[in-house]
Amino acid sequence: MSLDKATVRRIATLSRIEVADADLEVVAGQLSGILNWIEQLKEVDTTDVAPMTGGTDLKLQWRPDVVNDGDKMEKVLANAPDGHDGFFGVPKVVE
Repeated sequence: MSLDKATVRRIATLSRIEVADADLEVVAGQLSGILNWIEQLKEVDTTDVAPMTGGTDLKLQWRPDVVNDGDKMEKVLANAPDGHDGFFGVPKVVE
């Protein structure tokens, strides 16, 4: 499909793209090349190809939502400067 300058000017106006008159011939050639490629894609037989909405049909794997403490109390308190009975020791701020 070949586009002329008037058609390219109309497409540019509808697209709100400013194209200088000197560049209309170049843009017409580029757009014609794109449209020719699309025409080639129309010739591909896709009758046995299932439609898809994404790149893969994978589903997210869900884990059970269980509330727990992570069973890492010793590891967490190992870096604490002051730990008492499974709690962080903090300095007293109120007299």
